[in-house]
Amino acid sequence: MPKLLALTGSPSAHSRTAVVADHALRHLIRSHSGFETARLAVRELPAADLLAARRGEPEIRRALEAVAEADGLIIATPVYKASYTGLLKAFLDLLPQDGLVGKTVLPLATGGSLAHVLTIDYALRPVLAALGARHVTAGRFVLDSSVERGSGPDRLRPEAEIDLLQAVDEFADALRATHPLLTPTAEALATAPAPATALTAAP
Repeated sequence: MPKLLALTGSPSAHSRTAVVADHALRHLIRSHSGFETARLAVRELPAADLLAARRGEPEIRRALEAVAEADGLIIATPVYKASYTGLLKAFLDLLPQDGLVGKTVLPLATGGSLAHVLTIDYALRPVLAALGARHVTAGRFVLDSSVERGSGPDRLRPEAEIDLLQAVDEFADALRATHPLLTPTAEALATAPAPATALTAAP
């Protein structure tokens, strides 16, 4: 079964970027069958090991193995200073030069202004290509204001949701081209999704 990893590079515990990535992952689980899914929040890795590039430490090693084993990745980041986060950069720097070879990647970014909409193409995409990604599908930039938060579940505004789900469908189609046995499901979007596996460190 093809493996899909949702990787988020926000340093915030209450991240709009994580909301967007989770929204994308839930849609993929509901509407496209046959994937084994997991999540990895870079902020949950030990900071000292991450910054010192200690690839052999258990939690860092497990995170790198999760990337190596994935067939597809959703890589999501907020935009800081017109680029992806330093946290995500620190993790991507730990990957080998061919760390994304053979993989399909969907890049997602969030930010407060449309002035940063080109961050995916001019900052993140070149790094993913340099790491050898087989196919970097058309990414999406989601405005922070499109993430609605309240007493209930976090939601996306309808226009942002439609655009994001189209990107996820294109990503699934690209993965299906690599794994022809995958077929989409006909489940309605209101159907409760199967839970994704959280990649967490052992105590």
